[in-house]
Parts: sequence; structure tokens; C-alpha cells
Amino acid sequence: MATETIGHAPVPPVPEGPVDVIPEKSFYLKLIASGFSFFVAGVNDGSLGSLLPYVLQSYHVSTGLVVVVYVSTLIGWLIAALTNSSLCQYLGLGAMLALGAALQVLAHALRAWLPPFALYAITFFLASLGQAFNDTHANTYVSSVKAAHRWLGFIHAMYMAGCLVGPLVATAVASANRQSQWNLFYLFPLGLGVMNLALVLVAFRDRMFIEASGPATQRSDSTDSRRHRAVREIKDTLRVPAVWLTSLYFFFFLGAAITAGGWIVEYLVHVRHGDVQQMGYIPTGFYGGAFLGRLILAEPTYRLGERRMVFIYAALCVGLELVFWLVPNIAVEAVAISLLGFFSGPFFATGISVASKIFPANIRSSGIAFVFVLGQIGGSLFPVLTGIISSHTGVKALQPMLLALLAATGISWLLVPQAPHVRAD
Repeated sequence: MATETIGHAPVPPVPEGPVDVIPEKSFYLKLIASGFSFFVAGVNDGSLGSLLPYVLQSYHVSTGLVVVVYVSTLIGWLIAALTNSSLCQYLGLGAMLALGAALQVLAHALRAWLPPFALYAITFFLASLGQAFNDTHANTYVSSVKAAHRWLGFIHAMYMAGCLVGPLVATAVASANRQSQWNLFYLFPLGLGVMNLALVLVAFRDRMFIEASGPATQRSDSTDSRRHRAVREIKDTLRVPAVWLTSLYFFFFLGAAITAGGWIVEYLVHVRHGDVQQMGYIPTGFYGGAFLGRLILAEPTYRLGERRMVFIYAALCVGLELVFWLVPNIAVEAVAISLLGFFSGPFFATGISVASKIFPANIRSSGIAFVFVLGQIGGSLFPVLTGIISSHTGVKALQPMLLALLAATGISWLLVPQAPHVRAD
């Protein structure tokens, strides 16, 4: 759930490493591992919307109570923001990625068991904490390589590929029997999570260090030094206006994307009176459009000017959201939401690409991690607000919420400082 959230505590730097310039086998393996970690996160985030009606029915909870799932996700990202800095002082890039992958495996293993609702909600905390460590560091690594805008487009397209596959598998499993066994869907992301962990361990084995402890006095001095460096980096990061302005853009964009993916099925079932077993496939149009948009529009967006093109895309998305809201026809709405996904596709990778150019070198890693996690906090916060409002007014509240978030995304993009345009090879 976004994954793919969201005002919070500062985010510390990721472990530094050399920038990959010469394409080597290890370089491409790291890129594949980074992309696959986003695919796994996409399967998790994209499936919740399709499973939500079954979750409500199985646990006998209301839309007001199910927001606990989104709150749990939000807490996971916040805890990651508070602990990431300290962990990075002791764990290498590979170890941080592996920790994140392992937490996601644990979350899916618990879900497949169909635990009590309280524990089911806690698994979203574990999953979001794992995604924060896994995807944030994979994202920062890829943003440091040559022609980063292309590779960022690739890994974020992999996220949307996961969001596309997730609802398909979730709906197929959940609707397979008269007595739905929707929890068995989680065996699928569990298997993917194990593969993700294995791939990280192999691809980043050269950065898998864990800082050993020395004598007590030495350890105390070393700990104080690490803490001082982490605090100084955080302060330097928070003093840069571009970091806050870019974070605001991600905050609104991911809020819109994850809210749409999480509540669209409930909206179509209860407001448009669609069949739940058929409506479960509608989010695949949104995610499929976003997948193609991230692949197809990455290069044109870069060549024609990132600032101009993203604003044009945002204006188109606002228009498509109005169509989705005002035309009471499920077929038209399915097309509109697919096109909205397509034109919003480049938003994330382009934002990270611009951030890597406008942030000062000394805070680039921590700055990118900050905007990534703040965006994920938006992706958790706004689904919570939508659920709370929906518990009083009905899920029709989704549409004005999405319209406001998309408009805020376009406006906040204009506030982001313009990056120097350097042509890629």
C-alpha cells in the first residue's frame, strides 16, 4: 500500500557506496534486484483494494475500522524514519535491503494464516517497515547510477507491474470458491518475498557488512561519533528548501495514487453498484496504465522537459478524474482510470530524477530518502482520511478527495526548483 506515505520525522541517509559507471554483471544484477523489490511492494500495495470487500466481510468490520490497516502502515513508515539513521550507521546497503526484505516475508507469512484482525492490521506495519528499508535504499542506489532517469523509470515500472499483477491474482483467488479463502492469496507474495530476499543477498553481497562492536570505551566513542554524523546530516537536509518542496509533491501524488488503488473497488461496488467479483479487476486498468506510462513516457518526459511535461500530465489527470467522477458509467470510468494511471506514470521516477539533480551532493542520499518516505506517509495518511470520511458520508467521498489531491500534485510540482537539463547519452 502503498508503497508504494507522508509530515513526519526526518529521514537519515542511506549507506553510501561507489557510483556504478561501467556496466558490469554485478551492476545489472543490482538493478534487477532493485526492480524486483519494487515489484514485490507493488503486489502488496495493489492487492489491498481488491481484497478490501472480503476483509470487511470476513472480519465483520466497517470501513471506519478498516482504516486501522492504513494507520498501521503509516506507523511503519514513521518508525522507519526514526530508526533508519541509526541502523545505517551499523548496517551496509545490502544488510539494510535484506532486513527490509525479511520483514516483508514475515508479514505475508502471518497474513496467509488468516490471523485475528488485530494481528492482520499489525502485518501492515511490518510490511511498510520492510518496504521502507528495502525500497527506499534501492531507490537511492538507482538514482546514483549513470542515466538514472531511465533506470528509475524501470524500477518504478516494476512497482506498477506488481500493482497490476496483485489485483489479478487477489481477485482470482478470493472469488475461486463460494466460501472465499482470500487469505490464501498471500502465499503468492510470500513466495515472491523469499525470492526477493535471496536476490538481495546475492546481488548486494559486497555491501552486506554489519559493524562489529569493539571494546567498551571504543564502542562508546564510535557510537557518539556516528550519532553526531547522523544528526548533522539530518539538520543539513532539513535546511534545504528544495527537499521540503519536493517532499510536498510526493506527499500529494502518492496520497492520490494509493488512495485510488485502495478504495476504487469499494466505490464501484457501493456507489456504481458493480459486481464485486468483476470490479476487483478494475484497479488493474489503473495500474496497467501506470506501468505503460512509466515505461513509455520516461524518455519523452526527459527530452521535452520534465517540469513542463509533468504539469501537463497533472492537468490531464485532473480532467480524467472529473470524467471518472461525473460520468456514471462503469465502462467509461474504467477507461478514464486507466488513462489517469498512464499519464500519472512518470510522476514518481521524474520526481526522484529531478531531486537527484537539485539536492546538494552532501545531502543527496538523505534528501532522496526523506522525500521517498514522506511520500509514502501521504500514501498512508490520505487513505485513512478517506476511510474516516467514508464511514460518515459513504465511499462517494473518494472522488472529491482524489480531485483535490491531483490538483495539489500539479500545483506543488510547480513549486519544485527547476533542474538543469543535461542530455543523456
